[in-house]
Amino acid sequence: MLELRHLTTLLTIEEAGSLVEAAERLHVTQSALSHQLKDLEHRLDAALIVRRTRPIRFTTAGLRLLELARDVLPRVKRTETELKRLAAGQSGRLHLAIDCHSCFQWLMPALDRFRETWPEVELDLSAAFGFAPLPALLRGDLDMVITSDPVQQEAVRYLPLFRYELVLAVATGSALAGQRFVSPEQLATQTLIAYPVERQRLDVFTAFLDPAGQQPQGLRTAELTPMMVQLVAAGRGVAALPNWALTEYLALKLVKAVRLGEGGVWRTLYAAVREGDHQVAFIQEFIDTAQTLCFKNLSGIKRAGKDG
Repeated sequence: MLELRHLTTLLTIEEAGSLVEAAERLHVTQSALSHQLKDLEHRLDAALIVRRTRPIRFTTAGLRLLELARDVLPRVKRTETELKRLAAGQSGRLHLAIDCHSCFQWLMPALDRFRETWPEVELDLSAAFGFAPLPALLRGDLDMVITSDPVQQEAVRYLPLFRYELVLAVATGSALAGQRFVSPEQLATQTLIAYPVERQRLDVFTAFLDPAGQQPQGLRTAELTPMMVQLVAAGRGVAALPNWALTEYLALKLVKAVRLGEGGVWRTLYAAVREGDHQVAFIQEFIDTAQTLCFKNLSGIKRAGKDG
C-alpha cells in the first residue's frame, strides 16, 4: 500500500509545517495534496495528521511513517546517486563562480553534501565579483555560475534554483520600520548600503530604483552581509537583501525588514551552465542537492517554474 511518493509527501509536510507550503514544494495544488493524504489514510485505516494545527502535528501512526521515511528515502537517494555515477562515470570537474555575495550561506553546505556523494568530481569555487563570469563559462574556465541576472545566450542554459524576495533592512527605530512597504521615492532619501559591485549588478537598482527614475541619497559599500546589517542596525543607512539572508538578524531583532513596493520585488536565482551540460549526472545531482538543502534551511523562498 505504501509508495515512495507517500513517504516523500509526509516528510515534505513535516519540513514545510503546513499543507499549503508542502503543496508548493511538491508542485501540486493544496486540494490534490489533501486528496492524496486522505487516500493514504483510507488505505491504512488510520489518521496521519492532526488537522487545523500549525505547524502540522502528526498522529502516532503518522510519526511511525515519518520514521520510516527518514530511514528509507536517504537510502533510496544514495542508491540512485550510485547508479548515476556508475552510468555516467564517477569523475569530472565542477568549477563554480557565484555572482551574489549572500549565496555563501547556502552554497557551502550544498558543496559539502555534494562532496560526500561525488568524491571524484573536482570542485572549485570562486567569487565572480571582479570579472565577467559568463565569458569564463563559455570559454570552459568555469562549469557553473550562480546568478540572479540571466543574460540570454544560445550556448548557456539557466537552471532555476529558487525564487526569493528582495527586502529592505532598516533600523528598528527608523521611521520606515513601521511601514508595510517603501516606495522608490522614499528610498531616494536614504543612504543605501550595498555590496561593492557595479550598480547594474544590484537588483535594488535594476528592479526597483531605475524603473522609477530614482537613486538613493547616498551610497556606501560593505563586503559582507553581517557588516551591512551592523551598519543598518546603527542607523547608518538601509540595505536591500534577500529575505532568507536576514532571517537570523530579524530573529535577534537587530533590524526590521520592509517590502520594496506594494507587490514586493521577487527574483529568481539560477545556476547557469553550458548548453548540454545540464544533462551531466553530477551537475543534475548538484542542483538537486542545492535545492533540497535550500528548501529545508532557508526561510521565505519559493519554487521557481521551469523558466524561472
